[in-house]
Amino acid sequence: MRESVVGIEVPEVGLVILCGASGSGKSTFAGKQFASTEVVSSDQCRALVGDDETDQSVTEPAFALLHDIVDKRLQVGRFTVVDATNVKPQDRKSLIDLARKWDVLVTAIVFDLALDVCLQRNAAREDRQTPEHAIRRQHKALRKSSKRLRAQGFHRVHTLSTPAELEAVSVTRTRLWTDRRDDMGPFDIIGDVHGCHTELLALLEQLGYDTTSDPISHNEERRVIFLGDLVDRGPGVPEVLDIAMSMVNAGTALCILGNHENKLGRALAGRDVHVTHGLGESLEQLDKRSVEYRQLVADFIDGLVSHYVLDGGKLVVAHAGLPERYHGRASGRVRSIALYGDTDGETDEYGLPIRYEWAEDYRGKAAVVYGHTPVPSAEWSNNTICLDTGSVFGGELTALRWPEKELVSVEAVEEYYEPIRPLVIEPVERPPLLLDVSDVLGKNYIETELAGRLTIESERTSAALEVMSRFAVDPRWLVHLPPTMAPVATSQRPDYLEHPDQAFDYFARAGTTEVVCEEKHMGSRAVLIFARDSDTALERFGVTNAASGVIVTRTGRPFFVDEAATGALLDDVRDAADRSDLWDSLSTDWLVIDAEILPWSAKAKELLQRQYAATGAAASTMLPAAESALAAAVVRGVDLGELKDKISSRVAHVGSYVEAYRQYCWETDGVDGIEIAPFQILAAEGEVLARRPHRWHLETIDALIEKLPKRFRRTERRFVDLGDETQVAAATQWWAESTNSG
Repeated sequence: MRESVVGIEVPEVGLVILCGASGSGKSTFAGKQFASTEVVSSDQCRALVGDDETDQSVTEPAFALLHDIVDKRLQVGRFTVVDATNVKPQDRKSLIDLARKWDVLVTAIVFDLALDVCLQRNAAREDRQTPEHAIRRQHKALRKSSKRLRAQGFHRVHTLSTPAELEAVSVTRTRLWTDRRDDMGPFDIIGDVHGCHTELLALLEQLGYDTTSDPISHNEERRVIFLGDLVDRGPGVPEVLDIAMSMVNAGTALCILGNHENKLGRALAGRDVHVTHGLGESLEQLDKRSVEYRQLVADFIDGLVSHYVLDGGKLVVAHAGLPERYHGRASGRVRSIALYGDTDGETDEYGLPIRYEWAEDYRGKAAVVYGHTPVPSAEWSNNTICLDTGSVFGGELTALRWPEKELVSVEAVEEYYEPIRPLVIEPVERPPLLLDVSDVLGKNYIETELAGRLTIESERTSAALEVMSRFAVDPRWLVHLPPTMAPVATSQRPDYLEHPDQAFDYFARAGTTEVVCEEKHMGSRAVLIFARDSDTALERFGVTNAASGVIVTRTGRPFFVDEAATGALLDDVRDAADRSDLWDSLSTDWLVIDAEILPWSAKAKELLQRQYAATGAAASTMLPAAESALAAAVVRGVDLGELKDKISSRVAHVGSYVEAYRQYCWETDGVDGIEIAPFQILAAEGEVLARRPHRWHLETIDALIEKLPKRFRRTERRFVDLGDETQVAAATQWWAESTNSG
């Protein structure tokens, strides 16, 4: 006799299909167990389409609507219940296909009540009744097909046979094994180990783990996440498994399944597998252990899942990476993509599968950390990062500290296994003027270290496309565009638009204790982005040119029309960097420097001629003549009041005006006469330098200027303690003197 069903578990993200004849209690059960928004009813869809839930003439469009609603709900990951008879395999197939389309588990709840119970319930309905012959047909069809439900594709099948079971049963939601959103870390995520036991111990020690304890643990309660591929190729497969299994069992580590564990597990289970890609080394090493140990390994592998969603959904770990639509989903397809990546069946010149470059198109909110395909170094791309840096091939074993996003690596002791495909493959250079339209079309996201995730709305991309395609340099150079600086509040002092009072007050109220006041060079803003040589430019930026760098305006346009001028200036900056040991001190082969380029006339000559000089010339001609005419009128006894004095004052002012802008204009010949006034080193390899104290920036730049004073101009500065009134007053006086001098 079958035991009564007292509890039904269904996945939090999934599809539940209620199957039963009319009158079996499906709708009553659904109303009791699920939220009304979660239930998609065929009767309700008939009412929406035809204003009457009993109108059988609208059944076809009603079910089309039902399928559309289910499709959209599963797409966005909403738990969904379908309330319809679903007694025939073809009725259920279309719904199961939707579950497969969106990679969710599908559960059947079968209402297998006796026929007479269904007929009695139907007869007792006051609002609507189904013809008796239809109920008999439905009941027969359900009994005929219900035994094959698991084979049809249902993950779980629960059968309710009596009214008492319907009343007593409770439905609970369960999280998928991949759902660890409530696990916030912190984590140390380790890339493909491949039996590199020595390197794993060294990396764990560098990460701060006590490798002498059993199991290995961290005194700050950090935990390891192994990204799979612990096994094959390397010399210490059992030792690596010992570490991983003991840490996972103790709760000091998590581990996801890699394709190499998957194959090893099948081999240990006696399945017929090809002993390739290092599997032979694993089997040989494990054969030296006991049968019981090999069973422990098999059980460990069998318990690993395809991926985890962690830290409130901010982090996803999957061995081969995972596009956003598969995060937190469950299907054979999700498992396959998480283990192997998405392929089209083609192979490359080395005989390895060509994988879809999903990371290039990734725009998801969660950071995806993965391994599987070895890379020379771990780098972020579209909020994804690959940590397989080829330790077993003589590269490095790499970890990512989360949430800090810090990379930690140790070098391999030796090359244990010769790679089929070289770790370093020469990048294919894109023609310098060829843009990828996907760089600017649609809604895009940029992950930044300092400002987090930035969204670029789709309506702004058309303007970006216009600028990038017609005016800007190759966008691969444009790692930085300077923001517009906000002015301080308008001064309350008479005759002043701005004054240091407002700036000092603003920063003091913001809790800043020290500010840096800098001389404002009246030049043109420029960003210098350059590499030490052309090879570095190609490796780091994916592009190179004759100058191995660019000098751009604040909008990303070339600062100089003449490329030779750009090259000559960048050569001077490289020379100064060489002589000041800047490259070595920052351990970098490329730099991004924020600067002003002088004279102002070098970039703004047309502006000066059409506006500033034109205004000065007109005023210098007209105002003295007006002053003379007014003086003659006074001699004749005309009472002009204050008018003459005002004009005389304007004559003096126009002279100061002309003198002010002329200070920033002088003749240049090519790059002769061009000066660079750098004020911040923005970035170098491995570091955004904006976080360093500004005093460091200025002192480092001073050392650069000292090596080539004819090309560089020093920026005068004052460091002001806002709590020291004397320093504030001195800085204000310096500002006044600088302003008065133009």
